[in-house]
Amino acid sequence: VLIWLLSWIPNKHYSGIYGLMKLTLTKALPSDLSKVIVLDTDITFATDIAELWGIFRKFTDKQVIGLVENQSDWYLGNLWKNHKPWPALGRGFNTGVILLYLERLRRIGWEQMWRLTAERELMSMLSTSLADQDIFNAFIKQNPVLVHQLPCFWNVQLSDHTRSEQCYTEVSDLKVIHWNSPKKLRVKNKHVEFFRNLYLTFLEYDGNLLRRELFGCPTQASPESIKLQKALEELDEDDQCYDFRRERLTVHRVHLYFLQYDYTPTEDNTDITLVAQLSMDRLQMLEAICKHWEGPISLALYMSDAEAQQFLRYAQASEVLKNRKNVGYHIVYKEGQFYPVNLVRNVALKNANTPYVFLTDVDFLPMYGLYDYLRKSVVQMDMAHTKKALVVPAFETLRYRLSFPKSKAELLSMLDMGTLYTFRYHVWPKGHAPTNYAKWRTATTPYKVEWEPDFEPYVVVRRECPEYDQRFVGFGWNKVSHIMELDAQEYDLMVLPNAFMIHMPHAPSFDISKFRSSSSYRNCLNTLKDEFHQDLSRKYGSAALKYLTAQRNI
Repeated sequence: VLIWLLSWIPNKHYSGIYGLMKLTLTKALPSDLSKVIVLDTDITFATDIAELWGIFRKFTDKQVIGLVENQSDWYLGNLWKNHKPWPALGRGFNTGVILLYLERLRRIGWEQMWRLTAERELMSMLSTSLADQDIFNAFIKQNPVLVHQLPCFWNVQLSDHTRSEQCYTEVSDLKVIHWNSPKKLRVKNKHVEFFRNLYLTFLEYDGNLLRRELFGCPTQASPESIKLQKALEELDEDDQCYDFRRERLTVHRVHLYFLQYDYTPTEDNTDITLVAQLSMDRLQMLEAICKHWEGPISLALYMSDAEAQQFLRYAQASEVLKNRKNVGYHIVYKEGQFYPVNLVRNVALKNANTPYVFLTDVDFLPMYGLYDYLRKSVVQMDMAHTKKALVVPAFETLRYRLSFPKSKAELLSMLDMGTLYTFRYHVWPKGHAPTNYAKWRTATTPYKVEWEPDFEPYVVVRRECPEYDQRFVGFGWNKVSHIMELDAQEYDLMVLPNAFMIHMPHAPSFDISKFRSSSSYRNCLNTLKDEFHQDLSRKYGSAALKYLTAQRNI
């Protein structure tokens, strides 16, 4: 709706229609919100924002907008020949930092006023050059009494045409640095190295530090935080599995769609998203997966703030990743001592935008053409009207350099030669034995297999499938529990005869090392398994008893 309110305004600025959104804040924000500070995303704060908030107290009764003067000659119209800017008061004002007194703006009829200003000026100007800034300035020229001019150090502008050095004598005087140029960190300024380092240092801070309650800023506890605090208080700190239980209650910061994402749904409603999670040590798999799977991908990445910036640089430097817009990257920021694997998986699953999902791990490469084959299988198996989980048989290689098989026949030949193995055949055969690889070798049609204890195949299901159980963190039972719940919900496990995926070798994860070396870790995992079985029985009744019986028989 807000975009529609602005779509009539032609805008030449590189921000497009989004550069006009600030004009709609009286409508977009809650009606009981009295004041707001509006910031561009290309600014760096070098002080406590509470200082800026305090400036509202300096407004006169009539002032409704707080702004810093523009530090370039743009609105003076003398930058080049025939340069004709929008009308402004003197040098005009920059809208990278705005104090908006929403209550007063609503009272004076801001919405009607800015629209009338824009309509009048567009008759001669035809379009905006600096987006909302042009309209704010034309409005202020007509109503100068409404603006409160902020000291220039609250918005030190670094575009090529600015004279920002006149604003400060020492760089330590600065409050806000504004990279208001399409060049961003590559602008020309004698202190740009200092500014750039300040910005990059901030990006690599541990963002969890900013979640701590600030002194002098009393906060009203939300119902969610009260509930969380109560749950934390109920935990027994003497329980040897306290750390595992505490992890389940950790609230992680999440940054959805960290990079540009563009996906157009298919018309036949058969599209499938590859869903996976990873951390920094698996980043090298992304390019290969993109080459093997042309369909949409939803990836959740478990990273620190500093690692997220390294990932950004990696993605920007990769031709393969740069050219793929149908990959949604979601950052789950690190906190706690365990890898919250199922929480991270759920972030990727919940942000898939297709009717079906292929639930896999990032260290597997799908066979070439798997995306198209799975879409055809979805139709053939009538997945829209039946509860099925399509099993993609998993294999592995111990070779870092592998001539990837182009067909099932080639894969079977490599299997016979010992270049490939069925997945985890040497260390955990239970995990995939029910796939029945002997039958798969000659199968030409999909076949049903029964659930068995510890079965953890990689499957294609409808997006509305159960989420992963978040009590399982680190290594062990995270996928097993999910397949068990699919079975409890009476999904048929159907093995696809012409599908395969291959696990690529890598060093063992930190969590598997902890599992192998710590008996208390293994004991706690068994405790969590028992509790999961009990919860499953409560949820699905007598139908879930077979899982408890199977566990006791192992």
